[in-house]
Amino acid sequence: MNKCDALIIGGSAGSLDVLLKVLPFLDPAISFPIVIVIHRKHGTDSLLPELLSGRTKLVVKEIDEKELIKEGTIYIAPSDYHTLIEQDHTFSLDYSEKVNYSRPSIDVTFQSAAEVYNDKLVCLLLSGSNADGVNGLKTVKAWGGRAIIQDPASAQVAYMPAQALAHVKIDNVLSIEAIADFINLLP
Repeated sequence: MNKCDALIIGGSAGSLDVLLKVLPFLDPAISFPIVIVIHRKHGTDSLLPELLSGRTKLVVKEIDEKELIKEGTIYIAPSDYHTLIEQDHTFSLDYSEKVNYSRPSIDVTFQSAAEVYNDKLVCLLLSGSNADGVNGLKTVKAWGGRAIIQDPASAQVAYMPAQALAHVKIDNVLSIEAIADFINLLP
């Protein structure tokens, strides 16, 4: 198994509950960045970084334009901007058209990360009500990365991980209880 240089987690409806259950169990010595892209309405959930940081010993922060990506940090995609990862391992925020009715789009982040991290990228798709993330996972697989999903049976809204399972060669299907251990054991 290749070393993990970045973990991108995408989700929509029902995914926040999963994160609140997983974050307390993450190893504070994780040696890679975690980028979280959650669908949320513009102007709402501005307290999301604070909410999540109260659940983990890892640093949690909202992404800033041109910010250098550091290991051991959890980054939250800001609402109403696509989050792209650049070749120089910085973030770029983009206000272009919505993708899959969403901005930020999980597909956009997965795809840009795949081109940077190739086979050292792990992407995890959680609960959600549209197919955002499915095309991104296809790109991740094409670049040699790993595609992981929450078990649709455990998802509050199964559509998103179920679509990924139906259209992408998924590497692991994880229950909510197994997600933290999986992340902690990434090389």
